Amino acid sequence: MLRLNQPIHNLVKKMPLFKKVIALLVTGLWLCSYGVGIFAHAIEPPPPLKALVAKTKSQVTTSDMDSFKTLYDKKDYDWIIDVREPEEYNSGHIPQAINIPRGVIEIRIWALAGYPEKMDTGIRLFLYCGTGTRCTLAAKSLQDLGFTRVIAVDMQLADWVAAGYPMTEAEPAF
Repeated sequence: MLRLNQPIHNLVKKMPLFKKVIALLVTGLWLCSYGVGIFAHAIEPPPPLKALVAKTKSQVTTSDMDSFKTLYDKKDYDWIIDVREPEEYNSGHIPQAINIPRGVIEIRIWALAGYPEKMDTGIRLFLYCGTGTRCTLAAKSLQDLGFTRVIAVDMQLADWVAAGYPMTEAEPAF
């Protein structure tokens, strides 16, 4: 029989039922949100999303992983933007990348462009995510806003890591 750590077992035993339920719910929500980040790459996207991303890729400039790595090594960029969610970014990201999640990029990008003093929509931006999907859609949004040098890095971040390319741990979200 599995024996729980006695002090924890006694603490849980003395807890009111509603606190036990709350603790289980919070733990479950945490595990679900953590799991989504880990396993999101394993889920095949639905056909309408695949079609949208394929169409969008034909409308934006993309770079494969090796070409991006060459430009990265030469520091041939103004900004590298990780468009994943902050918890994904905090789990490891490309050095020099800042985090602007796809859901807010149209709002937060203006500070990087120098708004309101000297706005420059010609800055060279490399966007990446875990699979190439979100960065492609974000690149299209920025292009529609007038940014002229936006490049979506079409790669699996896991391939970047597997190739031994640099990764770093958390920095504060932008």
